[in-house]
Amino acid sequence: MPKLKPDTIFPTDEEDKEITRQAQEDGTLHTDKELAGFKTFEDSDLPESFKQSVRRRGRPPKANPKVSVHIRFSPEVVAHFKATGKGWQTRIDDALKEWIATHTGQ
Repeated sequence: MPKLKPDTIFPTDEEDKEITRQAQEDGTLHTDKELAGFKTFEDSDLPESFKQSVRRRGRPPKANPKVSVHIRFSPEVVAHFKATGKGWQTRIDDALKEWIATHTGQ
């Protein structure tokens, strides 16, 4: 069970009884036998590809993701690229790609 936040409020006994009563009236309260018959998402009959696609969150993975590295540049190089504004790291990447293309015959 996940750790609860410090300001979590639990219902009083009276509130809990009222919640249970309302659940019984509208049919949302399940018996232990009904709960035992429920399938988990992993146990369901959904196709595997659908299960995997549903679990994925965030951006879709790139076909050719960038690699994170730690590199040191001279202060002049960093200052020059930072002075060009937002996206300066991408511009360093582009400059290095251009250098590779001109020096390897690609």
